[in-house]
Amino acid sequence: MDAMPEIPTLKTGRLLLRPWLPTDRDAFAALADDTRVMEFLTPLDRTGSDALVDRVEAHFIQHGFGYWAVEVPGVASFIGFVGLGTVGFEAAFTPAVEIGWRLASAHWGRGYATEAARAVIDAAFTRFDLPQVVALTVPANRRSRAVMERLGMTHDPAEDFDHPRLAEGLPLRRHVLYRKPRP
Repeated sequence: MDAMPEIPTLKTGRLLLRPWLPTDRDAFAALADDTRVMEFLTPLDRTGSDALVDRVEAHFIQHGFGYWAVEVPGVASFIGFVGLGTVGFEAAFTPAVEIGWRLASAHWGRGYATEAARAVIDAAFTRFDLPQVVALTVPANRRSRAVMERLGMTHDPAEDFDHPRLAEGLPLRRHVLYRKPRP
């Protein structure tokens, strides 16, 4: 049997991006139950949040990268996740690797998403040799779009799309696409 690949840990000035721990699941379930966090996402109950963590762990095994658990050492052992995932649907811009984040609302407004995402983008290009990363969200998600812009990602309105996994008529179906090519 193949050994499980070692999941790299990423560090920033204030944050530790690390493999998920079993103890993170309760905190993630609480985050996934926060209506502010999930405003622009499909809501998750405990079964759904655990299934998402299972998929994140499987993605690391398959690809060597994924969504890291984010810790603020000395402050909070788990505040959410930031990382990379392969886009799991067909669209004009796929195949692609997406950068994404989901942080507990108590930790918003401190620059953590941008700081962690910068470390992830650096790893995407230097460690994982990706040619670009994309980010997507609904047009109304100004907070995430501001992070994308702070990361130097660019948006072309001609690339906006209807998410194929969301039914027609759903308010979250329309998405914007941002890109960041390897420098």
